[in-house]
Amino acid sequence: MLLAVLALISWQVAVDGPLLELDELARNTVHTVRRALHSTLLNHLGAGLSDLGGPVPAMPMLLLTAAVAARRELRAGRARWWYPVPVAVLAAVLVPLLVVPSKTWFARPGPFGVPLSSEQLGWYPSGHTATSAIAYGTAVLLLGPTLRQPLRDRLYGLTALLCLGVGAGLVWSDYHWLLDVLASWCLAGVVLWGLLRLRPRLRGGLTPR
Repeated sequence: MLLAVLALISWQVAVDGPLLELDELARNTVHTVRRALHSTLLNHLGAGLSDLGGPVPAMPMLLLTAAVAARRELRAGRARWWYPVPVAVLAAVLVPLLVVPSKTWFARPGPFGVPLSSEQLGWYPSGHTATSAIAYGTAVLLLGPTLRQPLRDRLYGLTALLCLGVGAGLVWSDYHWLLDVLASWCLAGVVLWGLLRLRPRLRGGLTPR
């Protein structure tokens, strides 16, 4: 399903299709709300949430969480306690490998409509959205199994809200079109699904005593 939505959005971006009217509608709606509220606090909040999708702090947080998860797996006596670290590294590597070529291929201008310079990548898909969803999502998938269920459920919920906040902040701040963000969420969902399927094979059982 996620792949189908991603393919549909990518096709529409490539051919400048009618689905892109959603981007214009979303941008005009955001501009209307921003003018009505005229809230400096909300504007700073949008920019701050957007920054949380950058390589810093997302990637250091992912690697630190992986180290914590590995330590907890070791203390629990897991045979393959080290598995969170390579999974985290794989997730960190996948982000630029998937996003950068796509940005170059589609070469989509941003919400302000300024043509791309020779040094610029395109805006599609959103790198900050993909980075936040993949980095924070992978982090909780690695740490979650080492936690008690109530805490794990809260962590999953807060992470989902954080990733939604990053995407909303990018659209609110005119850093990205809505479809840039939606496509990256779909891409991140596919990556996380793949990592989730990989995790049980790497995790292994308890170390024999």
